[in-house]
Amino acid sequence: MDPSLDTWDFSSPLISLWINRFYIYLGFAFGISLWICFQIVIRKQLFIFKGKNSKDKSVPKATRDLMTNGYISLQKKDILVSGVKIFYGSQTGTAKGFAASLAEAVTSLGLPVAVINLQEYDPDDHLVEEVTSKNVCAFVVATYTDGRPTESAEWFCKWLEEASSDFRFGKTYLKGMRYAVFGLGNSAYANHFNKVGKNVDKWLWMLGAHRVVARGEGDCDVVKSKHGSIEADFRVWKTKFISRLQALRKGERKPCGGNCKKGQCESSAEEEPFESTSEEESGTEDHQNLNSVVDVEDLGKIMNCVKKEKREKEHQEEKSTLVRNAVKGEASERRAMITPALREALTKQGYQLIGSHSGVKLCRWTKSMLRGRGGCYKHTFYGIESHRCMETTPSLACANKCVFCWRHHTNPVGTEWRWKMDQPEMILKEAIENHQSMIKQFKGVPGVREDRFEEGMMVKHCALSLVGEPIMYPEINRFLKLLHECKISSFLVTNAQFPVEIRNLKPVTQLYVSVDASTKDSLKKIDRPLFKDFWQRFLNSLKALAAKQQRTVYRLTLVKAWNVDELQAYAELVSLGNPDFIEVKGVTYCGESSASSLTMANVPWHEEVVHFVRELVALIPNYEIACEHEHSNCLLIAHTRFKIDGEWWTWIDYNRFQELVQEYEDSGGLTNFSAKDYVAKTPLWALFGASERGFDPKDTRYQRKNKSKDISGC
Repeated sequence: MDPSLDTWDFSSPLISLWINRFYIYLGFAFGISLWICFQIVIRKQLFIFKGKNSKDKSVPKATRDLMTNGYISLQKKDILVSGVKIFYGSQTGTAKGFAASLAEAVTSLGLPVAVINLQEYDPDDHLVEEVTSKNVCAFVVATYTDGRPTESAEWFCKWLEEASSDFRFGKTYLKGMRYAVFGLGNSAYANHFNKVGKNVDKWLWMLGAHRVVARGEGDCDVVKSKHGSIEADFRVWKTKFISRLQALRKGERKPCGGNCKKGQCESSAEEEPFESTSEEESGTEDHQNLNSVVDVEDLGKIMNCVKKEKREKEHQEEKSTLVRNAVKGEASERRAMITPALREALTKQGYQLIGSHSGVKLCRWTKSMLRGRGGCYKHTFYGIESHRCMETTPSLACANKCVFCWRHHTNPVGTEWRWKMDQPEMILKEAIENHQSMIKQFKGVPGVREDRFEEGMMVKHCALSLVGEPIMYPEINRFLKLLHECKISSFLVTNAQFPVEIRNLKPVTQLYVSVDASTKDSLKKIDRPLFKDFWQRFLNSLKALAAKQQRTVYRLTLVKAWNVDELQAYAELVSLGNPDFIEVKGVTYCGESSASSLTMANVPWHEEVVHFVRELVALIPNYEIACEHEHSNCLLIAHTRFKIDGEWWTWIDYNRFQELVQEYEDSGGLTNFSAKDYVAKTPLWALFGASERGFDPKDTRYQRKNKSKDISGC
């Protein structure tokens, strides 16, 4: 045997391995390749999962914790909206009504709903709970005087404002909370329109909350309201809110705006940034980017922003053009002052509404005199027949929101005429017809005197003081002329905010100016005027009154703890307008109203009114106390030129006035006349100090049961 072969046989396994080494290397390489591929697949799956987890914020944390080793445990379908909480801040009850309406709509979706008065809600303890509650919170808030929140929402707004600027809360304090805001306001107050709604929206956004639907803004001004009335504004917003709520329940994302690739948005954000803040910030950033060094990658983005700004500018110019064109055709497209909701509210209060902006109502003193139970203070002071007096107005709108408004602010407000306008002939015709219709209802009523019922069907006097600002009506002079042609005397009341209209006013039987306060601060507090230059308008109105030749009257309404301590200032205003008469009346308490903070404590007793009048007369020369009507808590101060031969002549010769005003009209205004040309002697029972205290002895005084003494101001 060859020894070399024995050697090779000894190492035959090694030789075999050596001979087959290529296959061994190939096997190792294949195994390593499989391992590498496996690792790549695993890592890719984890990367995809993490990316999806970071984008899809709707996946709860509990579900994410169950994701291990590249798989997900099947879970029950998540509840995306657990319920709706509706918070409201209301002063007159409108916001509360809207909240109830919204709750009814939410309930129809089968969702739990809670309606919460902000006055009973503590945001410090409970608001943060909404971050994890899966509720959607809706805020229905009204803007009150000077852009302030209503009393019920005052604390909530104060807390929210402070929290939004407190670093201890931070910008993520309410992150996860979903909300929507509807504000109520009146665009007549341009500087404060919907200020509370805007602020609540802004403060919630600053704390990290997510807006689910754009803020709604209701406008009481029917002319400027986007949909014709505040109720219509709310209905439109409510529809959007309910639609968005349904989408949230289904887990739908916000509809794509078409600005992303293929119209498919990757973001699932539910809200847009707060309008003013975000636009200002983004605009600043864009301009900074344009003025600084930028990366090539960012250049396309910046150019898109520039193009977007250009498109928005062009759109704004087109919108301005449309607005200008709309203004040109405004006269033919003006809206009615009386909205359906306002019509319902005023009808409940006993108004007979006329056309689109007028109304008539039966005065309680008309009813009283029909039954022989006495007339109003105008009967005592000026000799009107209360049962023949029609109380009406050609304009339900007013430029003030006085705290003692006896209509509880149900009427609209405005600083100029922007509504549809009815013709004065139609207004007067329907006013008389409606007045007569209301008088007819007293036929056969126990106590109604037959002679006075017949007289009551023939209107002799018209008190243009029902509600609102009659002088705002563009055709007020034509309306007055029609009254005088019908032999109806005119008593027109204005709130001293329209000096030009007072100056241009044709003769009236008696022209009143309400002087509710004697200083700028107290007038703003009591009358709450819409005009910015309300004080100058007030002073100019008094000056315009001084130029009138017919009878003029200051009407002072005393509100205890508000305006009874301003005697010297009142005396100065008297010298400015030099009125023929000054009526001083204690404020009438018309019951509790959410629109006013007045109570019976603000109503002065008759003795207090008398004391005030005595002190005022001592400060104004050539004026004395002439008459008194205790039941109305009212006194009349008259200029001594109406005290002829020691006797007061404050009453009016109505037949003589009609003759004089007819001569004025026939002469085209050349033949004028003065207040002393149509005076009549005041009866003794009407004078101050008489035992009758202003009650006509021809009638029988009626005392209410369980009342031994009349209460002042009733």
